[in-house]
Amino acid sequence: MLEVESVLVWRKGPTVAEGDWKLLRSEEVATYHIFRIRHDRYRLQTSGAERDFVVLVCPDWVNVVPLTADGQVVLVRQYRHGIRRPTLEIPGGMVDAGESPEEAAVRELREETGYVPAQLKRLGRVTPNPAILDNLCYSFLAEACRLEAPPQPEPMERIEVVLRPLEEIPSLIEDESISNSMVINAFAFLGLVPRRGR
Repeated sequence: MLEVESVLVWRKGPTVAEGDWKLLRSEEVATYHIFRIRHDRYRLQTSGAERDFVVLVCPDWVNVVPLTADGQVVLVRQYRHGIRRPTLEIPGGMVDAGESPEEAAVRELREETGYVPAQLKRLGRVTPNPAILDNLCYSFLAEACRLEAPPQPEPMERIEVVLRPLEEIPSLIEDESISNSMVINAFAFLGLVPRRGR
């Protein structure tokens, strides 16, 4: 099999700056349980062209990579309505009002799995999809997790707790057993995403 190395070719073109865009108006048009919809009207200053953009206004999110003292990753399997099937993920969820990302990470881990960490480290943060989302997603490593209580999922959640050895994570990503992009991003902070995929 022939290995093909990707080469990025840079072409000289226009630079993009925040000042290229003028916000003409912004209005919230709908509110749902977990996000609001905002319509923004912009003008591209260089051409004068105008267009409406739709933004989903969301709370920030957290993802937690929980590790037990013996090197097991505490995963959760739950049904995802967007793709209409269960997925294997790490615990995570929304940052509630008045809560820090760290507090949300510990709360989500405890609620979804019953585990609590001895130590929590922030791995990094990303903008999940800045084309249409306005929020951030924070990833954490929860170390020396221990089971303290039964999980306490929300009334409309059904969560199965699954433990897997840390060294299995790359193969679970490669065979798409783990396919949620934000979960893969959290593992990428730990260098666990395989270089070659499908």
